[in-house]
Amino acid sequence: MVCKPESHTTLYEWLAGVEAAGDLQQFTIRRWTGRFHTVHTYRYASEVPLREGEDAVWVNWCELTITKETDGTILYRNAFATQHHLDHTSGESVVQAGRTRWKIENEHHNTLKTKGYHLEHHYGHGKQHLSAVLLTLHLIAFLFHTVLGWVDPKYHVLRQTLAARQTFFHDLQALTRYLLFDSWDHLLNFMLQGLEIAMSPDAS
Repeated sequence: MVCKPESHTTLYEWLAGVEAAGDLQQFTIRRWTGRFHTVHTYRYASEVPLREGEDAVWVNWCELTITKETDGTILYRNAFATQHHLDHTSGESVVQAGRTRWKIENEHHNTLKTKGYHLEHHYGHGKQHLSAVLLTLHLIAFLFHTVLGWVDPKYHVLRQTLAARQTFFHDLQALTRYLLFDSWDHLLNFMLQGLEIAMSPDAS
């Protein structure tokens, strides 16, 4: 998981001590982007406390800083806490996993907030369990829409044609407000016909 100085002050105090003692491990990798060379600097330390207290979780910490080789401009910097063993061999793959997880998380949340699901609008409403129920329904809807994109050819084609999720959702809302469809397949066929999209006969 991502581990930032402002949210994990105790951990970074420990890291400062580890660095002062000369025990903070580091290695660099030089890479070509297609336009210029970059330097990937990895720093890591093992068995540091995630927070203060006797019950603190002890983790391994790693950081990646990407700089331009020519002038040292910082292009990227982030750090991660993990339970995986870190060394000069595993550090790169652990950081890559952390970056991938962060990217998925950001894109997932961004989709739910800005692409037609209105997650932020509902968050925190009601008493007791209402906000948790609304969040769960959002996640289930997002899951089913993702699966449909994989397994339903008609849905997949329509989503590609109506690329913006908001457009697709608005079309569904307008159609189902004024028209009654026999089935989900009937609705998709109606949309395909209206958009003049021809599907192969075996698409179902």
